[in-house]
Amino acid sequence: MTSDSSGPVDLASLPKAEFAFPGPLRDAIVAAILNGRKTATTALAVEYAHEGEPLPELGERSVVVDSADRPVAVIEVTGVRVVALGEVDTAHAVDEGEGHTTIAQWRAAHERFWHSQEMCSALGDAGFTVDDTTPVVLERFRVITDLRTA
Repeated sequence: MTSDSSGPVDLASLPKAEFAFPGPLRDAIVAAILNGRKTATTALAVEYAHEGEPLPELGERSVVVDSADRPVAVIEVTGVRVVALGEVDTAHAVDEGEGHTTIAQWRAAHERFWHSQEMCSALGDAGFTVDDTTPVVLERFRVITDLRTA
């Protein structure tokens, strides 16, 4: 257990927040979360449908895990929107904290990930692609506990 301003947090009762797949990309994303650069993320709506999971909700908390599946932080959802991929704005792209300063950079990086063999395999669709109309889930969050120092 750890605590924040609202009281104790039982880590075992919280869902995992797994960003990307284990490896260098996840490690970079987790580092950006921990240093405060990353306060937003984007997922495909089809990912939630494929996994049978509900969309994130305001106030929901989860435990961020690193590539070794170690808990490193507790985050809380501060905003959720579902929009078409073509509607993602620069502010959201920048708040993802991955160094993208334009939508074109952000989109290219995300398309590489979403079109990767790993993602296509995870979705069970070898030919999966996205376009401007693909629904995406834009999530904003804040770190409420850094477990490395708790």
